[in-house]
Amino acid sequence: MPAVRLVPFQPEHLPAVTPWFDDDETRRRLGGREWPVRELALRSTRWTDEFRGRQVLRTHSFVALGDDGRPVAQIGGDVYDRWTVWDPVAERVLSTDPRRTMGSAYVVDPACRGRGYGSAALRALLAAPETADVEQFVLGIEPDNTASLRMAAAVGFTPLTTEPDAEDMVHLHLLR
Repeated sequence: MPAVRLVPFQPEHLPAVTPWFDDDETRRRLGGREWPVRELALRSTRWTDEFRGRQVLRTHSFVALGDDGRPVAQIGGDVYDRWTVWDPVAERVLSTDPRRTMGSAYVVDPACRGRGYGSAALRALLAAPETADVEQFVLGIEPDNTASLRMAAAVGFTPLTTEPDAEDMVHLHLLR
């Protein structure tokens, strides 16, 4: 497994990260070039309203640097006061898990896929001092994204849901 070092995602990382979103698979899963710019903006957002029955406590966004110091992945997400199952039709919470939870997303440089950088970045996020208080990590992955599902399982994530939600995601989680 390659070694990576997480550093906070900064504007100076945009020239390296933004082209990853020209890749068809990345665009299909996450969106276009606006995604990394939005991630930068979300870092400084002060959340006051609940999101799907959860309070956002803070947001983290990191770049994983490879041995040569170049970005190989971006990873981050929101830390919530609890995890909820949300019904988007009724706009209500169906169930609540009181554990502090981080909902995360990641992208690997398309030129680096299949070499262990996704797993390394996810393991680094789990070990980061900034996430030390998180009790549960949750990933939302599309059911046809077998590479991400396999990678998450290899890191120790297990199914939290088996049926896709309204956004066509199954959720996997890892408890500390």
